Amino acid sequence: MTGLVRLFLLAAALLPVALHAQSFPAKPIRLVVGFSAGGAPDIIARMLSVKLQEGLGQPLVVENRPGATGNIAADVVAKSPSDGYTLLIGNVSLAISTHAATKPPFDPAQDLEPIGMVASLPLMLVVNAALPVSSMRELIEYAKARPGALNYASVGYGSPHHLSGELLSSLAKAKMLHVPYKGGGAAIQAVLAQETHLLFLTPLALIPHVKAGKLRALGVTSGKRTAAAPEVPTIAEAGLAGFDVDNWHALYAARGTPREVVLRLNSELNRVLSAADVKQQLLSQQGAEAWPSTPEEARSHLRAEIDKWGRIVRSSGARLE
Repeated sequence: MTGLVRLFLLAAALLPVALHAQSFPAKPIRLVVGFSAGGAPDIIARMLSVKLQEGLGQPLVVENRPGATGNIAADVVAKSPSDGYTLLIGNVSLAISTHAATKPPFDPAQDLEPIGMVASLPLMLVVNAALPVSSMRELIEYAKARPGALNYASVGYGSPHHLSGELLSSLAKAKMLHVPYKGGGAAIQAVLAQETHLLFLTPLALIPHVKAGKLRALGVTSGKRTAAAPEVPTIAEAGLAGFDVDNWHALYAARGTPREVVLRLNSELNRVLSAADVKQQLLSQQGAEAWPSTPEEARSHLRAEIDKWGRIVRSSGARLE
């Protein structure tokens, strides 16, 4: 076979892929969300659906498939055709769920194709204002002096809110009890009523209660301070080195989605995330910061998060249900 013939055959093989990328998208795109309407993933997805449509020229239809901490939706996307027409808004729960006793029916690192990161969303640690502590150091000392006396509310087993409490107990070497609730609203009310002592939740949900003097903010979980509450230190700088938890969000397609389609989606996603109005909307509505990235950076981040949460689950002995 001559070199010219080989070149012709290679060009013929690549032609369908190139044409597919040029015509993509030729129909509406499903944007699957693993959580109910009204939560951070849903709100972020609906904002992106509007903004991405402007550049892609096709509507993005948000489809809520709640359950199993996002695994039902992720499984739908992992098993969908690899054509870029079914996308997932996934978050940190993807990395955590791989360490649950009951494994999800897919491997996020193998069965999902990262398009790019979307947003960084830290959690905030608050205590009831009646608890006699005003800083992380005081909380740690108080908890150590009373093993098992403090309890913390969360939105459920296996959530980053739950495991943030387990990480706090582990790093501080101060045992605290976990009390799961059905949703952030119920968890906040439990702390306000002093049924529980402390709580990790998104900053914007807690700031009104902090400003009213009912809750006291001790720190944020991320590696840097959040623009939503810049006066609140990170938990690491407040006295617990090594604490770094981020309830990030990212966009995924099914494994094997053509590279050209992935790059087209990534380009449009980064265009949206770089817009000033989108940055402000994410911050004002969710306390989140836009996170443009490459597909490779999103893949590396997912793998690093899977490793990190494995260490946290093993060291803390946390029970994931």
